[in-house]
This record gives sequence, C-alpha cells and structure tokens, in this order.
Amino acid sequence: MSDYRFIVRKAAVLGAGVMGAQIAAHLVNANIETLLFELPAESGDPSAPAAKAIEKLKKLEPAPLSIASKAVCIQSANYDQHLGLLTDCDLVIEAIAERIDWKTDLYTKVAPHLGPHTIFASNTSGLSINQLAQAFPEELRHHFCGIHFFNPPRYMHLVEMIPCKESDVRILDDLEAFLVTYLGKGVIRAKDTPNFIANRVGVFSMLAIMHHAREFGLGFDLVDKLTGSLIGRPKSATFRTADVVGLDILSHVIDTMHKALTDDPWHNYYITPSWLQTLIDQGALGQKSGKGIYQKINKEIQVLDLATNTYRLSEDTLDSDVESLLKQKNPVEKFAALRTSEHPQAQFLWAIHRDLFHYCAVHLATIADNARDLDLAIRWGFGWNQGPFEIWQTAGWNQIAAWINEDIAAGKSMSNTLLPAWVQEAGQNAAQGVHTTQGSYAPLAHAMQPRSTLPVYRRQVFPDRLAGEERKYGETIFETDAVRMWHTGDEIAIVSFKSKMHTIDIEVLNGLQQAIEEAERHWRALVIWQTDPPFSAGANLQKASEKPKSEEPPSAFDQFMKKVKKTAQSTILQAARSLDLADALMAGKLAEVETLITRFQQLSQHLRYSTIPTVAAVDGLALGGGCEFVMHCDRAVATLESYIGLVEAGVGLLPAGGGCKELALRAARNAIDGDPFPQLKHYFQTVAMAQLAKSAEGAKELGYLLPADPIIMNRFELLHAAKIQALALAESGYRPPLIPRGIPVAGSTGIATIKGTLVNMLEGHFISEHDYLIGSKIAHVMCGGDLTPGSLVDEEWFLRLERTAFIELLATEKTQARIAHTLKTGKPLRN
Repeated sequence: MSDYRFIVRKAAVLGAGVMGAQIAAHLVNANIETLLFELPAESGDPSAPAAKAIEKLKKLEPAPLSIASKAVCIQSANYDQHLGLLTDCDLVIEAIAERIDWKTDLYTKVAPHLGPHTIFASNTSGLSINQLAQAFPEELRHHFCGIHFFNPPRYMHLVEMIPCKESDVRILDDLEAFLVTYLGKGVIRAKDTPNFIANRVGVFSMLAIMHHAREFGLGFDLVDKLTGSLIGRPKSATFRTADVVGLDILSHVIDTMHKALTDDPWHNYYITPSWLQTLIDQGALGQKSGKGIYQKINKEIQVLDLATNTYRLSEDTLDSDVESLLKQKNPVEKFAALRTSEHPQAQFLWAIHRDLFHYCAVHLATIADNARDLDLAIRWGFGWNQGPFEIWQTAGWNQIAAWINEDIAAGKSMSNTLLPAWVQEAGQNAAQGVHTTQGSYAPLAHAMQPRSTLPVYRRQVFPDRLAGEERKYGETIFETDAVRMWHTGDEIAIVSFKSKMHTIDIEVLNGLQQAIEEAERHWRALVIWQTDPPFSAGANLQKASEKPKSEEPPSAFDQFMKKVKKTAQSTILQAARSLDLADALMAGKLAEVETLITRFQQLSQHLRYSTIPTVAAVDGLALGGGCEFVMHCDRAVATLESYIGLVEAGVGLLPAGGGCKELALRAARNAIDGDPFPQLKHYFQTVAMAQLAKSAEGAKELGYLLPADPIIMNRFELLHAAKIQALALAESGYRPPLIPRGIPVAGSTGIATIKGTLVNMLEGHFISEHDYLIGSKIAHVMCGGDLTPGSLVDEEWFLRLERTAFIELLATEKTQARIAHTLKTGKPLRN
C-alpha cells in the first residue's frame, strides 16, 4: 500500500441516471476513460440503457460535457456482461437510486470484481456511509467512502467526502487530491450524519422559510423575491429552486431527516408540508414535469396561491422600504433594521436568518469539523455568496447572539434549545466570530482550526476566502487607477486589471504597456491574472460618464448560471456594453476610436513579441479584446469554465485588436498545399457568427486557444499553473517568435467564395443586407483583401485592414442603431 501511487487512469460509474451519467461526463471532461453501467435491457442490446443515457448528455443544458465529441469516451456497460471490467478501474463511483437495500445488493455483486487498489465511493446524498460499508468484506471497507457530488456535477464546486470508520486515511487523502485538481472540486470532509452538511443545513433553511412564509402570510413569489439575490443567494431563491431540484427529491430529503433525526430539537419541522405533498401526488414535480410550485402558460409565469389553491400570475410585491433596507452596504445596520422593523417582510427576513444561525450553532459540532467547512459547503453546494456563519459574523457576532437568545427566551424561535456555550467563546476573540486569518472555529477543540495542509492545497495560492480572513495579493511593483503589477516573492510578475468586469480602456492599455516594459527590465515572465473572474469582458472604447448604480453583487450561483446559459442575446448585449460605443458615436469621435484601436493593436503585438514570456491566466469570460489579449500571449492557461470569444459581430462590428489577423495567421500556418482557405473558412464562420466557446475545450475547437494551451479544472489552481508555465518558458531559454514576413492570403478568391455563400443566405432571407455587409467586411480582412491568392503580406497589412473595416462599419447608421438598440433593450437588432 505504501508503495502504490494513486492515479486514476480509468473509472466506472454505476448507475446511468441523471447524476450518474453527468458524473461520467465530468470524468471524461478530465480526460479519464470511463465506463457507465446500467441495468441490462430486457431485449436487444443489453447496454442500450447506458448508451441512451450517454447520447442524452449531448442534448442537456447546461451541457455536462465540455465538448459534445467527448461522449465517445464514455463506454456503455451493463451488470450482466461487464463487471469484469471493473478490475482495471482505479475509481468506481456508485450513483444509483437512494435505496440502501438496492445499494448494498449492488455492492455485494460488484465486490469480487474490484481491483486491489480500486477506490469505491458512493454518491449518496444522505444515507449512512458506515451502514453501506457493511455490505463489503472488511478489507474492501478500507477503500470505501462517500463522495457526494452536487447537481450539475460539472459546474457545482462542492463534493462532500464522507469516510466510514474503516476508511484508510491515505485513500482519503489521495481521493481528495484527485477531486481537487483533476475534477476541479472543493472538497469538504463531512461526518456520517443524515444528509451530511450542505443538504442538512440547506434543506433546513428551506423548511424555515416555508414555515415563516406561512406564519407571515407571504406568497411563494414574494418569498422568492425576498430570499434570492437581494440577500446573496441564487436568483432562483427558495421555491423556484425547489422546482428545479424536483419536489419529490426535496420531499425525500425531508423524509430522510424526519426518520433519522428523531432527537433533533427541530424534528417537528422535518415534515413535507401538506400542500407540497398534494403537488407530488398530482405529479406536479417541478421543472422536470413542467408544473410544480410554478408553471408557465404560454409566456406567462404563474405561481401556486395557497389561499385559493389555484395558480395566479406571478408578481413582484416587494415593499420598497424593505428593498432599500436590504441594499444597505453595512450588514450590522441592515440586521439591526430588520429586527426592529414592524413590516412583515422585514420580520420574516430576520426570523429566517435567526433560526438558521441558531440551527447551525447547535449542530456544528456534530455535522462538521469547523465553521469553515459548514460555510464553504453551503456556498459551494447551494450557491450562496456567504455561508451562515459568515453572514452572522459580518452582521456583528455578539449582538446577533444576544438577539437570538432574547428571541429564544420570548418563544419566538423555532426551537427553545439554548445556543451552545462555544458561541460566546467565539465572540471573545479579536475577530469576534468564527473566522480569522489563522483558521476557523472548531467547537470540539475549542480552537481555531487552520486549513488543510495536504500537498494539493499548496497549488492554491489564493484559496476561496471567507469573511474574517485577511488577504494580501503579494507585493506591489506598481499600481495605477487601472492596473496593479505585483509578485509573490519569486521571479514572475503578475498584472491584474482594476476596471469593472476587467474591461480594457486607454488607462488599462497604458498600465499593461508599463507592466510589460517593467517585466522586460526586471522579471523573467509576465502573467495576466485577475483576482476574481472574469478575465475580461472586452474593450471599453470610452469610459461611462456616470457612476454605476449601487447594486447587491450577484450570487456565485447566478454568476455560474449566467456563464453556463449564455445565449446569443446575452453575448451580443455583453459585447455592446463592453465596447461602450454609444457616447463615442453621438459625439462623433471616430478619430479617437481609431487611435485607441491602433493603440490596442500595438499592445497586442507587444504581448506577442515581448522579450519575456507572457501568459494569460483565463477564468470566466474573455470577450472581444480580452480574447485578443489571450490569443497574443505566448501561452494561455484556462480553466475548463472559460467562455472565450470574438463577439463583436453581434453588434455590427468586427474584431480589431488583432483577432482577425491572428486567426488569418493561424490559418496560414496550417495551410494545405499552401492554401490557407480550408482552415480560414472555419475561422470566418467563428468570427462572423460571434461564436462564444462554452468551455476551454470548445475554445480550442473554435481556434481561440491553441492545442498547447493547458486547461485546468480548478480555478483556485489557475495562478499556480500559469506561473509554472511562465517559468518553464523562461527556463527553456525563451526568445520571442520571429516576425512572419510572408503570410500567404486567401485573397480575392477566398472573398468571392465566402460572398457567394453570403449571397445565398441573403436571398434565402437568413441574413439581412447589413449582415451581408458585416460578413463581407470580415471576409475582406481575414482573406487579406483583394490580392491574388497566395500573395505574401505581413501582420501590419492585416492590422490596417482591421482598423479600416472597423471604422467603416462603425460609421454606418445600421451598426450604430444595433449598438444603441442592444444597449437600450438588451436584445439584438437585425436591421
């Protein structure tokens, strides 16, 4: 055992349901050959049920697969024919239905086929791991544990790891390292208690909200307005989330708590409400059945009204004073106002937080090792901006504790159990709460417990930060209003943008230019990395003249959904906003725009031909100019969840920061018999359709990333990986690439071929005349202009064509109308 190095070369997932198939998908996202098992079909191909589940993965939204073609890397299997294949699997994950008898029967069946080093893990969401372990002989229990993925597995960061009593510590450490680096997960080690940490706390929070909604007479839609983004939770809030999860699934989790937690002080609340049970009995299970707490009739969203037991139009009836109160920036003042307000909506909000804090304090010692694990489990598993203890601490730990005690004494809380003594103990430290830079409070140890020291976490230069943890991003080299250049004590310089959404304006360009020059003088390499996503929303040709309105930041889950469910409309809207052209057009500042574009192109070229390696560390959106920066660095290191694209065509423009030039150059390098056009037509389609890659793998398919650009799974390891790449380039005796002097162009023949296709689309009414103009301009630039095919040009030739075509399009009334319309309505205009 001590000589064995755990590497997952091949894995198997038992169960091809929603979770099992998507776990298999994420394993192949990580380039792990995977078997997907299901019960054999009664007739025909025995593996047909698994094969059908694999095929379905290609159609799901949000997409479980980074690219659809990876589905072929999942092999369909069945329990009758293929159990022998498990011997070669390093990891086997069971993900069948939440029936302990079914699971134990399966374990007995597969146990003889497991290899000597195979780790077997159950994806159960709440069943006892120790009870499940009894189905294995003792020697296999050392290789057994629970790993609970959250849905959807590709996107949700949390995995709860639950050891059984016999689990080998080395196995757990190896598995945690694999989950963190290779699957990109945030691992929380949970105790073997019903529903573990996240579901235990998250479902109680939902039950508390249901209870107080009834007590205060609030409708479901109003409650969702109150418990969504305004308080730092997903926009789907409470009842919409229940519909998404499935009302039957929610009821099952509640029932598990009711049966297993008989001594719990809140046991009386672990009951599926009668109205919820009625919906389940009627088959109204939520989103998957098309009807639940909400239903959609045509374009109208309707919500169940318990007063009439019928559906009515969903309306926002949030009190304006309460809304203003929730937008207060000071959490101490906010919670004080909530508690003293006489408005039912404010009283409701205080009550749900009070009972949540109370519940977490009472149960922390039995369900988690420390307050950090509970808070991160809720943030990563339920998408809250802050965990319960973080909210409590920022709102004033001792004052909130005193108010909770007062409400318990007055009989207002859901339970009369007193707060545990450790609450007062935690309030006596300097931070007055459970989170400090030194660690988070562990009630059984009566001490602050630091983060894990497993080697895998050394790769996380800056892990996910909790309230109360101070963070300093290295030592500053220089700083302007637009950028900060800094380092972490080694030879690699880092530059980060300070603009909103990390958009690129003249100040950012100047700051980045200064950073490159400084790196060339004193550092071995330069990494562009943002302290928070996105990488960059693109070029900002003119700063907005007014300050942005004060808003609550979107929740982590909302940011995730915005990325995952990116549509053509939202892509176009983001492009328009990031370009911010409306004021420039009205002011007639086309000359200023052209000057800025020239400056942008010069900066892109400096990134390409700098005397030191440049590396773009990409996470989240990299649109327009941000994408062009990525394309011009020597190397890009991207997280899987990077959404990269040249989206300017969506608002009637074309990429002019070197993006068209770069794709033309890449096509020339891959020319077939000296002809770049076969590759170029693919790139033309990418630019003309403003295609946004929905993963870093997709960005490679579209040509935004190169085959040599590494893709990592865990965003918290991004800076580490980027610095390693930068240092490797520097250590290899880096010299900038030679400037290409003879780039073959597709020329007039390529332009004519593309225009022929565009004419057919125009005559078929698939595109408008202005779409035709935009496409023609893009073709003109990417094909190198009206030259003889095969003519040799340099990069500056393409850059001049970019500038000219961009300004010509920008000067047209229809492009100006598209930009103005998109900024005003959020929708594209096809004029």
